[in-house]
Amino acid sequence: MAEERELSYYINKASELVGKNFEKKIRIGIISSFTINGLEESIRVKLAEKNIDCVTYVGGYNQYNQEILNQESNLYKFSPNITFLIIDTRSILGELFNLPYSVSALERKNFVEKKLKEIQNLANTFTDKTKSKLIIANFDIPTYSPYGIFETKTDYGFHKMIEDLNRGLINDFKISDLIYIYDFNGFISRYGGDNIFDYKQFLFGDMKISLDYIPYLANDLMGYVIGYLGLSKKCVVLDLDNTLWGGVIGEDGFNDIKLGPEPPGNAYLEFQLVLLSLYQRGIILAINSKNNYDDALKVIEEHPYMILRKENFASMKINWNDKVSNMKAIANDLNIGIDSLVFFDDDPVNREFMRLNMPQILTVDVPQDPSQYAQTIKKMNGFSVMKITDEDTQRGKMYLEQSKRNDFEQSAPDLESFLKNLDLKVLIKNANEFTIPRISQLTLKTNQFNLTTKRYQESDIKKLSEDDKYVIGCAQVKDKFGDNGITGVFIIQKENSKEWFIDTFLLSCRIMGREVEKGMLGYIMNKAKENGVEQIKAQFIPSQKNKPIEDFLPNCGFQKDGDFWFYSLKTQFTIPEYLTVRVE
Repeated sequence: MAEERELSYYINKASELVGKNFEKKIRIGIISSFTINGLEESIRVKLAEKNIDCVTYVGGYNQYNQEILNQESNLYKFSPNITFLIIDTRSILGELFNLPYSVSALERKNFVEKKLKEIQNLANTFTDKTKSKLIIANFDIPTYSPYGIFETKTDYGFHKMIEDLNRGLINDFKISDLIYIYDFNGFISRYGGDNIFDYKQFLFGDMKISLDYIPYLANDLMGYVIGYLGLSKKCVVLDLDNTLWGGVIGEDGFNDIKLGPEPPGNAYLEFQLVLLSLYQRGIILAINSKNNYDDALKVIEEHPYMILRKENFASMKINWNDKVSNMKAIANDLNIGIDSLVFFDDDPVNREFMRLNMPQILTVDVPQDPSQYAQTIKKMNGFSVMKITDEDTQRGKMYLEQSKRNDFEQSAPDLESFLKNLDLKVLIKNANEFTIPRISQLTLKTNQFNLTTKRYQESDIKKLSEDDKYVIGCAQVKDKFGDNGITGVFIIQKENSKEWFIDTFLLSCRIMGREVEKGMLGYIMNKAKENGVEQIKAQFIPSQKNKPIEDFLPNCGFQKDGDFWFYSLKTQFTIPEYLTVRVE
């Protein structure tokens, strides 16, 4: 199993967290059917290492029904942001766990349907009364059966019951943005049921997960917290030699590097396939390699077994510069924060150099054995998101188009000429079932050009969009090079008939520098005028990362009065002539 600290480390470390200041905060509820000692401490410490203050609530032993059904329970008083509900297979099946064949196949099937309805009722009751995300663990499938090898010949057998429970959970909550299913059965399979379940602990204290594996469970559950807070990593930066292929291209040559269907080259092939799957879900790929550019590019473009090609990499720094300088250049190329990068390099010297000089970057502990590269990436929770949007799946293509824009900008005599010839179109869209997921995602992830850095879950946006006191919209940006997707968001509160307040105003980092924000603001002002509004009110709430928007309001003519900024709509606001703003 992969290296993980012992549980004692997390328990001891948790006691040291009191009184410390953190950048972000989250409230997590844990309710279960069995004892999970140490899970709370492991989660708290792991999040503290990411500068997140985690306050936890652990429900009473096997009290999950009472906690949810009693609206006066301590769980509701705690008001969690995320709640984990973990019910083990033995508890959900009761007597049928050991004696499933004491009843008929029809009775077993009816039992499963009854239990699914009970879980559905619990989940709906909870999410109706709280804003918390509910993460329900599915049920592990034991490797044994009371019928032994005859299990697969049995009509609606023991394993089929559990499989249908798990399938039912997925089907029941597939469209919900508040309820997610954690693959607890996958967790058990990954590490082995005989390892995870300590039967001595179980018999003495109903502890169904070995203490040795509690930190691994915490690591799995961390993915939901990362997704909830919008802290997922955006880009994997890769070395080349002995990372994407075996050997050194400058020494071994094009024909002798290790890459292909036979060992050891198939390990690198497998690694590239995993990276391609990340790319297809919206993770950016980049290269940071000390190498001869032409030699490396020849492999990338021409090697018959190369999975990742030039068009898959949004930035390529293949030179003899130090890797820290290259990493800064990559972040600049992509216009994303340093803390959004993941560094994957086989050389421990390069990794230590990166950790010392750029600790904000997640530098992966790359195993010595290349056959473990793919698994290392698969097990990382840093790429977790709670929704994959159309923009996510097209991100690689968008960054390729962005590189063409950059070339076009560099060839232009000045910024004004560049913008005038870019053919920029800003399409304003209302919040609806198609745009709400992306609007929420941008509020969670956007840090730099963000006036207030307020964060909204999908359910929050949906609720506000149904309130007549709010105007919620987003901006899709197109130009001569392609479609940037939905990259801007605004949330306006109608404070009264004469004044509107800009609650949220943000722009994705990849569209900054093109004055799209002025097109969005112009639309807001024109709409306000149409509704008889006399002034726009706004607020800038500084954070550690939103300095790029600090001067936006005064540069647009807003006047400060106390903590707020005001713009009189008697003053005409001019949208740049090279922007075409249209409502869709």
